[in-house]
Amino acid sequence: MKTRSFFVFAVRAFLAFVIATKVCLGADSSAQKRISATPPTALDRYVSAPDTNYQWRVVNTIKTEQATVYVLDLFSQSWLTPAEVNRTVWRHWLTITIPSNVAHETALLIIGGGSSDRPAPSKPDNNALLLATSTRSVVANLSNVPNQPLMFADRTNRMSEDAIIAYTWDKYLRTGDERWPARLPMTKAAVRAMDAVTAFCATEEGGRRNIKHFIVTGASKRGWTTWSTAAVDARVTAIMPVVIDVLNVVPSLKAHYAAYGFFAPAVGNYTYEGVPDWMDTPQCRRLMTIEDPYEYRARYTIPKFIVTAAGDQFFPVDSARFYFDDLPGPKYLRTIPNADHSLRGTDGWMSLLAFYNAVLNQQPLPQFQWQHSEPGKLELTTQTQPTEVRLWTATNPKARDFRLESLGPVWTSTPLSPNEAGRYNVTVEKPAQGWTAYFVELKFPSQTTLPFIFTTDARVVPDTYPFKWSAPAQLPPPKSR
Repeated sequence: MKTRSFFVFAVRAFLAFVIATKVCLGADSSAQKRISATPPTALDRYVSAPDTNYQWRVVNTIKTEQATVYVLDLFSQSWLTPAEVNRTVWRHWLTITIPSNVAHETALLIIGGGSSDRPAPSKPDNNALLLATSTRSVVANLSNVPNQPLMFADRTNRMSEDAIIAYTWDKYLRTGDERWPARLPMTKAAVRAMDAVTAFCATEEGGRRNIKHFIVTGASKRGWTTWSTAAVDARVTAIMPVVIDVLNVVPSLKAHYAAYGFFAPAVGNYTYEGVPDWMDTPQCRRLMTIEDPYEYRARYTIPKFIVTAAGDQFFPVDSARFYFDDLPGPKYLRTIPNADHSLRGTDGWMSLLAFYNAVLNQQPLPQFQWQHSEPGKLELTTQTQPTEVRLWTATNPKARDFRLESLGPVWTSTPLSPNEAGRYNVTVEKPAQGWTAYFVELKFPSQTTLPFIFTTDARVVPDTYPFKWSAPAQLPPPKSR
């Protein structure tokens, strides 16, 4: 899932508006309790295991008028053995931007991708620099998650991104060896990045600052890793996972097939490895206890802001129905219309950054609830007064398919007015042919001039599927070299 980070679009407009305060998040006495809310898994065991390969050193220092940027050469861990993969030690560039007037003990960790072939950054990232100085918070950018490209011993091609994850899922499904799922080292990389940020900031060079907490974000598979990092580390006090609308993986994948009659090309790495064919097996159930954020949902009592794309080429528009209601604690969602997995050309950053600023400064978040009483009917109640409420709809007369690449930018909106104080009753009629998808978008004022923008989860009417997933008669053979 190659995703262009929309943080790049965000910060220039965001900077002039952020109101920074000296309030920081206090320690949560229940933080460790939330991590132990469910039994430990292979993910917990892997992340907590000592690894003598963990180390970091400062390789570049860039001073500006308002901040100093430090580039750390981070070795997060060793994964697998030389007999299994060509490069076992994971290496990352960890760029830490520290404004001169830091006011928070909470830092932002952005989990990013990239390639091991890239040299260390030699100049500051202007977006991270201005974000850090405007919020008076430390901002850390972690690169190369997962480490890539990699070559595995029984394959001849170099692998990156989803190819790595799909391959390692297949290895686990066939062997039961819990070292294999790539989510483990991806998560440990983020945890070690937080360790390095805290350790460096505590040094004299780092300003002897006490970084206690982290707000974590990332997109696509880094969004998935945002979830898994929060599941294992009590220092994480809020998360903002982006375009990873696949919690409760197996029901979500079955609905994906039932909607389209095939698995979308975007998930081709997984179909190539035959992963869907394992969905009804005990092996897959064991894999999901390690990989699926839904399995850790009792641990997610922290604030959560989930950003998805209505036209995502990986995930059907109504995928949140399989997990959102079951998440505990503060939770917010924004589905962006007429956007695909990249979020390119959208304003998704606005609500994301408004949320970050509010949580960073412990400011109140809007309060509202909704329920889907029956297909095509939604009841919405607001305790916080919105500035705007709109119903977004899109109709496909031929297929239950709302991918931007299939349907184009067909989403349109109409304003809604409450039937009574704070209550909206929404009815969406079945189309004469095909299916109509819909959700409600709400805008609220924030403590900055950036609005909060949230949505309900999307649903489809009629609530039917044209196809049905059936498990294959036999499991696929392993791929050859």
